[in-house]
Amino acid sequence: MTDSDDRADSARLDAVAVGSAVEDRVYALTNLPEPDGGAFVREESTAVGGVAANVAAALARLGRETGVVSRLGDDDAADLILADLRERGIDAERVRRGDPGERTTYSMILRDPDGERMIVNGGEAVPNLRLTDDDLAYLRRADLAFASAYAPDPVVAALVEAADGTAADGASDRVDFPPLVFDLAGPLSELEERATRPETLDDLLPVCDLFVANEVSARSYLGADPRSAIETLRERGVRRAAVTRGTDGALLLDGEAIVEIPAFEVETVDTTGAGDAFTAGLVHGWILDDRTPEDAGRFAAATAALNCTAENARGGLPTESEVEAFLNDR
Repeated sequence: MTDSDDRADSARLDAVAVGSAVEDRVYALTNLPEPDGGAFVREESTAVGGVAANVAAALARLGRETGVVSRLGDDDAADLILADLRERGIDAERVRRGDPGERTTYSMILRDPDGERMIVNGGEAVPNLRLTDDDLAYLRRADLAFASAYAPDPVVAALVEAADGTAADGASDRVDFPPLVFDLAGPLSELEERATRPETLDDLLPVCDLFVANEVSARSYLGADPRSAIETLRERGVRRAAVTRGTDGALLLDGEAIVEIPAFEVETVDTTGAGDAFTAGLVHGWILDDRTPEDAGRFAAATAALNCTAENARGGLPTESEVEAFLNDR
């Protein structure tokens, strides 16, 4: 048993992230190709990523005790991912390996010289993830549960049922389940047949304590621009939400109020993982620290900006003191 396993058994975690822990295959290109166009690979490398693992890593860097529930393959990539989680002090008790021959899920990240990127996913390990009773018990030991739309639909449906607190006998146990944060990280066309379905998203909205989306994913699900998407989420019973807009910042929903958060300008090296860093900063400040949405939003925007100053999804993850110093200079 590892030290992190001992910690998880003896104390509550601040947050547990459910879903994707993947291998990132990074290709630095001359340009991002247009349809029927081309590009040349200048450099290639391997790193680690996945929305769930990225959020857990960012929260750990900010000083939170975190864990991950995920499924890896039966390959060398799984060793790389597990080693990184443990090196960062993230509890990997509920990260399991798949069947013989099963491939760890991977992301092919195509990055241009300005740090903009395209991502293509493959590998069956994460789509094969299912939650067990032990996973749900592990989640109930945390102060917060996080998942994204890249988690398989049965996983998100199980989280919705747990967060709703209505068991088959009609009894309610929501008091035992932590606040649920959900990130609609990709457009519906990308999620089809492998991840969260629109019907499950509909069921999730009323029980979600913070719903996060980016401009593209919000438009694909709600058919609306960011401000209209925020208003639609409010009409559908969501009390806290965020829609990110890249260099245009983000919009936060806090009850009836809509708060605009500007983005910070930095020398961008790589935008991979910026959205995950923003989500982690928002969770850290707004949900776990109970800051005002304005303060939490600025903290989240700064966390995302700093992560863009180094390569790969976790290359520039800042500590809390580094974020505060960055904000004090602004």
